[in-house]
Amino acid sequence: MTTKHMIALATVVFAMMASEATAAAKPNGLSTARAATAGYHNNDVAVAAGYREFRDAQNIACIDQPGAGGMGIHFVNGARVGDAAVNAATPEALVYEPTPNGRLRLVAAEYIVFQTAWDEIHSSRPSLFGQQFELIRSPNRYGLPPFYELHAWIWKHNPSGMFNDWNPRVSCALA
Repeated sequence: MTTKHMIALATVVFAMMASEATAAAKPNGLSTARAATAGYHNNDVAVAAGYREFRDAQNIACIDQPGAGGMGIHFVNGARVGDAAVNAATPEALVYEPTPNGRLRLVAAEYIVFQTAWDEIHSSRPSLFGQQFELIRSPNRYGLPPFYELHAWIWKHNPSGMFNDWNPRVSCALA
């Protein structure tokens, strides 16, 4: 190998190492979401911050689907849903699972944006954590206009995947 080739190789290796160090220094979106929602394990804190229990069009608070699992009880911040922003630190909804002692356990964050508001200023679906949001068309069980959503199971493991809507380990039986 010539000196010229060795210098070129060393330059490539150095650039790769610098790139990896920069990537490692960037904040992880999931870590940001966990840090931002950690205080909401106490549901009273979430309510004080503007989150309210959401019920679907049939007045059901705890959302589940037999055979797929549950989502839980959603507490939604209406002001955040109404904007066209997506930010890991400000989820539009917090998802809680009912527990045997009658309390609610924080299990996930959900990111929601109405399709019309998003599509007015963007040419592609929203994404966060490297995941593209799912489009929920209308009519839907929630009685809402079409919206994009993404669940992030940051407080309870989901064997179906971190971003799957349904978690087989979440149950509404105690709701």
